[in-house]
Amino acid sequence: MYIRAAIKSDPPKGRSKHVQQMKASFRIFILLLFLWGSGSAWSQEGAGEQWVSNSLNSPGQDSAAIPSGKSDPEAFKQKARSLDVAVRQMEVQGSLEPGYYLITGVFSVGKNLKREVRKLKRKKLDAGSFVNPENGLNYVYASSFVNPEKALQGAITKMDGAFSGDCWILYIEGEDPIQATQMNEENTRPQAGMIPGQEISGQAGFSGSQEAMGNGYNAGSAEKRRQRKRSSLPYFNSGDGEAQGIAGRSTNQLIRKADDYYAKMWYADAAKFYEAALERNPELKSAETIKRLADAHYFNTDMERAHYWYELLYNMQRGDMSAENMFRYAHALKGNGKYGRAKRFMRLYNRMMADGGSRPNRAMLEQREAILDNILSAEEGYEVKNLKINTKYSDFAPMFYEKNEVVFASSVDSAFFHTRRYKWNDQPYLDLYVAKMNEEADELEGAVKFSKKLNSKYHEAAVTFSPDKQTIYFTRNNYGKKLRRDRNGVNHLKLYMSKKVDGRWTEAVELPFNGEDYSTGHPALSPDGTQLYFVSDMPGSIGGTDIFVVDVLGEGQFSEPRNLGPEINTEKKEMFPFINGSKLYFSSNGHVGLGGLDVYEVSFDEEAEGFLEVRNLGKPINSNKDDFSYIVDEETQKGFFASNRRGGKGDDDLYSFQRLLPEEINENAIEGIVSDVVTGDTLPNALVTLLDENGMKLVEMRADEDGAFVFEELDSNTRYVVSVENEDYLSESLDVATLQNQRISIELPLKKLDERILVEDGVRKLKTENIYFDFDRYTIRKDASEELDKLVAVMNEYPTMIIAIESHTDSRGPAVYNKYLSQKRADSTRDYLIRKGIDPGRIQRAEGFGEERLLNGCDGSVRCSREQHQLNRRSEFIIVSM
Repeated sequence: MYIRAAIKSDPPKGRSKHVQQMKASFRIFILLLFLWGSGSAWSQEGAGEQWVSNSLNSPGQDSAAIPSGKSDPEAFKQKARSLDVAVRQMEVQGSLEPGYYLITGVFSVGKNLKREVRKLKRKKLDAGSFVNPENGLNYVYASSFVNPEKALQGAITKMDGAFSGDCWILYIEGEDPIQATQMNEENTRPQAGMIPGQEISGQAGFSGSQEAMGNGYNAGSAEKRRQRKRSSLPYFNSGDGEAQGIAGRSTNQLIRKADDYYAKMWYADAAKFYEAALERNPELKSAETIKRLADAHYFNTDMERAHYWYELLYNMQRGDMSAENMFRYAHALKGNGKYGRAKRFMRLYNRMMADGGSRPNRAMLEQREAILDNILSAEEGYEVKNLKINTKYSDFAPMFYEKNEVVFASSVDSAFFHTRRYKWNDQPYLDLYVAKMNEEADELEGAVKFSKKLNSKYHEAAVTFSPDKQTIYFTRNNYGKKLRRDRNGVNHLKLYMSKKVDGRWTEAVELPFNGEDYSTGHPALSPDGTQLYFVSDMPGSIGGTDIFVVDVLGEGQFSEPRNLGPEINTEKKEMFPFINGSKLYFSSNGHVGLGGLDVYEVSFDEEAEGFLEVRNLGKPINSNKDDFSYIVDEETQKGFFASNRRGGKGDDDLYSFQRLLPEEINENAIEGIVSDVVTGDTLPNALVTLLDENGMKLVEMRADEDGAFVFEELDSNTRYVVSVENEDYLSESLDVATLQNQRISIELPLKKLDERILVEDGVRKLKTENIYFDFDRYTIRKDASEELDKLVAVMNEYPTMIIAIESHTDSRGPAVYNKYLSQKRADSTRDYLIRKGIDPGRIQRAEGFGEERLLNGCDGSVRCSREQHQLNRRSEFIIVSM
């Protein structure tokens, strides 16, 4: 047996001084009981025993000795009494090896405790301290022994004068420490490959990287604790105590014990034992052992250590690394900010999934990488604050309660004499707490236990309330008088419901869609209370855990659960839903993100009765660690979420956030689609121009391959003009007014150009037969008038059309005269159109170019026919605008 290390929390604020004084007195009482030894006589058995020398006996005392090679507690106590050495025997669970501890002092947490340990260590003693879970006090020992004779000698001589003051011996019961030492000495150098492996069979429930309900790590630095993880919807294993001590064990024993803890999913302890074994004997680094060690760190989100061991595993296995571990390695890389390398291994993972028919196409992979790049480059639109209410344990899953209250889950140890611990991550079990919101400071204050009726000795977490706050849904272990387990030994989670009657919560009852072979949890009610969203790995799940929904029918009745489908759920984990109006928020490690769990939002389209595209909330809500249990007040854009990111106080911490004020984030935009008015087909690469209300060009862009465009960061409440041009289509313009920090969506359907309109070298022209003139003449011929009448008809059909007339000559004759003649021809054409009723204002200009723009090489340097020269004698009609 062993003593379990426990760190006692400070009493909650607001408790009376009288209560604290009573507890202090009780500590003294427990200590006195601890020091009080039994006076029963010890018998000596065996006539042929060998006895050690009487050197420890004081003059005048009896000569009873301690058997050598055998640990006899009664004989040891008898000898200790004869030497006036106090002894206390305990059989408790903890992190110490069975044996004899020379206790020099008992302290509460504080400077004196640390000072005493440092003082002993300066004397080159193997000193340390531990916490007795029965009274919450810290015991400082000068040294520990497996041999009772040496323990007594150390107590009498006070470790050869290394310290002064009183001391006594604490005997921790367990297997014979002398025999254990002899066994360890016989097995100190096991050969690599001789450690038996231990595969975990496929387990139902929330396996894998179980994102936590209550996480953390009771020993080690704050940074290590921050990198431990919640196992949200985990297997809640019962059992108290930390792992048995590491000191004195052979590497064989360490590996076997680590395998045992790993099989039980006690990952915090498994990681410690694996690390200790491999540090002592690097030759034990088999692929299976490294894989388990990496997984143990991954499941507790110590991503730095997970990355180290996954990288070692990859270097050992290369192409033989499993797809599952390739995925975890990629996430560990992202968890350490190595996004470029993470992309590479996600590509490898996707290739490996091809055998299962799950391989995404290249376009999808490129899209996912582009999404990640956009997330990384996006501006941060939130202010985030770590709350003062956080502890060194796990605090998460906030939910709005009354007007100014929030209920959340915490594994802070509030038990005074006993501390039950959840072995996944070595933290106390979770309870529900309620705290007041300080809206001005964006803080939670004065946390107290939510309800004695609802909090149990195991886990409670992740709640939601009906609109009238008279019904609560929450997550709890599956247990009655004791924990219930499935055939694989797994304790699953269930959803429970309680009603408030006369101001008190009634006994909770479980919901009808719970199961004995799967978990349900993380409830979230729609604002009207008609739909209950939750997380489960029940049959029909797409991935590790999916989000489901049921209709609340009343009287404890619900519809059959419905999976939200592949647009929301992935092959990995989705959890912690929160529904607020037309938006669903949730956390996932299956969608594109920054690492670990990220928070996503998705809008519900009432017309289509389905969810739209999932969007990552980006930094600083999301980080390369786990970010989850996000709730928001849509009116104030304030809310809370949890994260185990760097810089926190403990494991999972609560954070408040405030979306930046509208003037700090400009969301004014005009977006639209260019399409064909008849077919509805989108028109890619259309030229879209944004002008101010005075017609001044501001921005010009090309529509994308889907005909889409967007003008961003515009002024609020301002009028703009959007103009679109596309080859073979009539131009279109639309007046648009922006609002206050909103995106305006428009459609610009274009009409195809009349067949009498053509585009040559990007210039629109009216299509007519060439209007020819007689040699050295500029009067309109009969055949020319017939073509001009067609032009008049087109202009009448398009009353806003404005044209320019351009007339030309051939190269025969002087150039100056030709220029004069072409201008006269242009003028006569203009006059004809006006006589036919065309408004002069619709003719921008009539210009003659002489022989400046010949259509062929007939410039007088070569011999040309009459027909070739006639091609150059022409008038053209340029469409300036329509």
